[in-house]
Amino acid sequence: MSEEQPEQQDDIVEGAEEAAADEEIVVAEGAETEIVEADVVEVEVDEVEEEDEVEEEEEEEPKAKDKEVAPGANLEPLALEPEVELDAEERARLEAEEEEKRARAEAAAAALDDGPIRTEPKVKLAKDATIQATGKRKNAIARVVVRSGNGTFLVNQREIDEYFPREHLQTIARQALSVSGYEGALDIKIRVHGGGIAGQAGAVRHGIAKALCEIDPELRGDLKRRGFLTRDARIKERKKAGFKKARKKPQFSKR
Repeated sequence: MSEEQPEQQDDIVEGAEEAAADEEIVVAEGAETEIVEADVVEVEVDEVEEEDEVEEEEEEEPKAKDKEVAPGANLEPLALEPEVELDAEERARLEAEEEEKRARAEAAAAALDDGPIRTEPKVKLAKDATIQATGKRKNAIARVVVRSGNGTFLVNQREIDEYFPREHLQTIARQALSVSGYEGALDIKIRVHGGGIAGQAGAVRHGIAKALCEIDPELRGDLKRRGFLTRDARIKERKKAGFKKARKKPQFSKR
């Protein structure tokens, strides 16, 4: 019995040593697994960081290319709307606006280029004298009565500022007086009818210019050169036989 007990003890010791060795091997394998897993995690983090850097570089490259492209190159062209045919009233309004702009430009050019003819009247009208004249432009007709006075200006029994609300039209009506130096030295009374408001202003200027030529004949050349004595005879052309209007022909039908 004594000999078997040491053998059993030896077996127990060997078993304990083998178990300890196995535990060390398991621990070593677990450590190696943890190390491998840590390395894999580090590799994955590095790959994610590299992918982020690549994406940032790809985003920067289009920005650099966009700077080289002309601004607005990526915009779609606008589609032009088809032209709409205007009715007669709208066309007449646009023509009147263009005519007013042209007259304003001509008046401004004349005022800048020529300047006033005189600053003071050369011939004084007698107190009991009356000068009458007729001015016309297109369909407007103005009857002008001029007397010696202090500058009263009545149009159809109303003040000029009230009858011609636009300052440009007031300038046209007074233009012959201002360039000849008679503004403020004569009383003007006018009856005007026909045409539009711009045509009436031109007719008033035409009539006053004719009256001034009767007072001082020396003004005729300068007033004529500025166009104040020229009759604007434009009117609507008459309808022709077989036509719908002055020049508009009926639609042609071959059959």
